[in-house]
Amino acid sequence: MDGRVKTLHPVVHGGLLGVRDAADHAEAMTTHGIGPIDIVWVDLYPFESTVESGAGFDAVVENIDIGGPAMIRAAAKNHKHVLVITDVADYEKILAALQSNNISGELRCGLASKAYSHTAAYDAAISGWFNQQTDAAPGEISFAGKLVSSLRYGENPHQSAALYATGENRPGVVAAQQLQGKELSYNNINDTDAAYELVAEFTRPAVAIIKHANPCGVAEGDNLYDAYQLALRCDPVSAFGGIIAVNRELDGKTAEEIAKLFAEVVIAPSVSQAAKDILASKKNLRVLVAGSLPEVATKGTWVKTVAGGLLVQSRDNGVIDVSTLKCVTKKQPTAEQLRDLQFAWRVAKHVKSNAIVYVKDLATVGIGAGQMSRVDSSRIAAHKADEAARAAGLNESLAIGSVVASDAFFPFADGLLAAASAGATAVIQPGGSMRDNEVIAAADEAGLAMVFTSMRHFRH
Repeated sequence: MDGRVKTLHPVVHGGLLGVRDAADHAEAMTTHGIGPIDIVWVDLYPFESTVESGAGFDAVVENIDIGGPAMIRAAAKNHKHVLVITDVADYEKILAALQSNNISGELRCGLASKAYSHTAAYDAAISGWFNQQTDAAPGEISFAGKLVSSLRYGENPHQSAALYATGENRPGVVAAQQLQGKELSYNNINDTDAAYELVAEFTRPAVAIIKHANPCGVAEGDNLYDAYQLALRCDPVSAFGGIIAVNRELDGKTAEEIAKLFAEVVIAPSVSQAAKDILASKKNLRVLVAGSLPEVATKGTWVKTVAGGLLVQSRDNGVIDVSTLKCVTKKQPTAEQLRDLQFAWRVAKHVKSNAIVYVKDLATVGIGAGQMSRVDSSRIAAHKADEAARAAGLNESLAIGSVVASDAFFPFADGLLAAASAGATAVIQPGGSMRDNEVIAAADEAGLAMVFTSMRHFRH
């Protein structure tokens, strides 16, 4: 059957499962001519790499191993008599144990445990792939990951933590090469992931500076140097100790500016030799090379633990097209405002709710994140714009003449009016409130242009 049935045979599995010191087992093995098998080492069919290669459905299915996992599981069940090997890292200690004829029960049990974890992860990858072929929630679900590294601690020193890689192989912090710097912490990894996912939203040269998973400055420019200057201008105080992500090769000129700021991590698709040389003087700065950018619209799965269960949802890969925007006010946005509105919307998607983002000339000038009240987020963002202006030596707030994005609808007009009073001239928001008419009327009265996206970007 094209090689589908090879090792699924009583002679093989009898040799694996026979209990050597059980008389009835020994008799059965003798009767049926079954010889004992002492060691099992199986490389499973490359299912995950086949999926990653973009192979078609039938090719992926053919790379689902049946006999391999069956042999591994059989050997692991009979681990008192059979050594099972699934990890090259175990070769040396197994060879040493065999050479010394000292194969401990602890070694056997440890190898069996690893074997079952290996086949469980393999089956979880297959299950996950099949689940992606449909939008229906499966009756049962499995997730798996391979240990990348144990971390010193989690969010706080009293919490243990580790980093695992899934089979998704998405470009970013997990697969990135670390060129220099201290070991990445739990918080570093979380914030770097947020930064790189955000900067990937933009096609022109862009920089995102992240602190505690929220952006404190994002900008596009004709080059990374200009984008970095604008991103830093938004909130230079919060940027201290932050994460810096860029969506182009990091060049020497930009690296020189980054070196002036205390930052925890810099991540880029690639880093020029000049930039490497400059950043090498910052011994503790973690510099990561991701190789490429993640695709924003790619499907994926997000998982969050809750007491007694898991919350599972698809990745927020929603994007808008300018043609789908609906202008709901008397005043139409200008071409420049429309450009900034789209930029602000991309940033708002990555800000903790409730999120308000002020943008001017393709750069954030004020960000309000994570407030219980949307109007408070709007006021905080305006305050940040005032602070940024003072830090830059300007006489008026950076919010004046800006546009504003809200990740969800304005339930009342107060949040929108706070943005108007700060100097915003145009608004982008999902719409859908029972008070949309009141909010639209308030926008008209304030002389604002406002567009609806019909898409929400809550982020908790």
